[in-house]
Amino acid sequence: MLGKASNVRVNPAEETIGDDGGLAIRFLLTGDQSNGSIAAFELTVPGSQRLLAPAHSHDHYEETMYGIEGVLTLTVDGQRHEVGVGQALCIPRGAVHRFDNNTAETAKVLCVVTPAAISPDYFREAFAIFGAGGPPDRARIMDLMRRFGLTPAAATPQA
Repeated sequence: MLGKASNVRVNPAEETIGDDGGLAIRFLLTGDQSNGSIAAFELTVPGSQRLLAPAHSHDHYEETMYGIEGVLTLTVDGQRHEVGVGQALCIPRGAVHRFDNNTAETAKVLCVVTPAAISPDYFREAFAIFGAGGPPDRARIMDLMRRFGLTPAAATPQA
């Protein structure tokens, strides 16, 4: 026997992490199911929603986003990219990026992270911070991001 075929199954992650009708993440594969080689999740962003977390980079993995529904705007190293249905964008290690849905329509992308450096735990903790009521605790957000290999971008002055 070459491997552990009994541990293989389709879409092993069944949890959707999100904020009731808002941003939602549904993991399809986690590092636990891929020996750490890949994490894949669907990211659903309602129309006219901006990402609450700050722009960031990650030095230990690439993130590729593939458009499934609608159009998601990704800003990578200051350049805006519209990712629509059937289009993909690879965010290289070290690139500062963020995403927003600048349209009225819901956008959904498949996110693939290689290697699998991010897990459902990151998103569970992030939603707990953002859903705690009142303004999010910036220090907790920064700590969470760093623990999961995300480097928050330096804040830029507002014009």
